[in-house]
Amino acid sequence: MRGLICGPKVAACGMVLSAWGVIMLVMLGIFFSTHSAVLFEDVPVTEDDLKDTDPPRRIYALYNKVGYNCFIAAGIYVLFGLFSCCQMKLNKRKEYLVH
Repeated sequence: MRGLICGPKVAACGMVLSAWGVIMLVMLGIFFSTHSAVLFEDVPVTEDDLKDTDPPRRIYALYNKVGYNCFIAAGIYVLFGLFSCCQMKLNKRKEYLVH
């Protein structure tokens, strides 16, 4: 069958993993964008950022940057989920073909 790359179990696993990845990364993106203090250790702050003339503005910009990266990664997971969904449909179609 043309376009069939993976089997039904791998496609189903890909759909589950991509759904979890989208949920998790969107939540992280929201929390980073709202500047959650719990996630401060995950923000790449350097000494130069703290010595800046306006440290909170610089740190908030880093929070936003990490949040945008989470949203981009969630978008990649959506694409992976769509690919897995297409593979599931192709596998279902293959089951109904007469050999």
